[in-house]
Amino acid sequence: MTLPHTVRPLRSLAITAVAGLMTIATFGATVSPAMAGQGAYYRAELAAPVERTKEVVGGILWVCEGTACIAGKGGARPASMCKRVAREFGDVTSFTAGDKELAEDKLAKCNGN
Repeated sequence: MTLPHTVRPLRSLAITAVAGLMTIATFGATVSPAMAGQGAYYRAELAAPVERTKEVVGGILWVCEGTACIAGKGGARPASMCKRVAREFGDVTSFTAGDKELAEDKLAKCNGN
């Protein structure tokens, strides 16, 4: 069965719209603080709470709630990413990449000390 020419573009548009909405919904679920244990690679604990809840830092989306911030995996080294986070949000009291926490001396450098 062949669809009329006017129906095909509408069908394609509807399929594209649904796919786009599903992508947005899936991405939002992966980086929300409630899902911190699932899908987050970087974790930063800040010295003071931030007002912003979402910000792109180092090319990746960071989601913050209070003093806790999380993000998916990026291409930068953990120490470099920590410095970027500190510049954007303020002093970092702990920083984790994957399952490795940044050492005290590197954390001090992260905060510019």
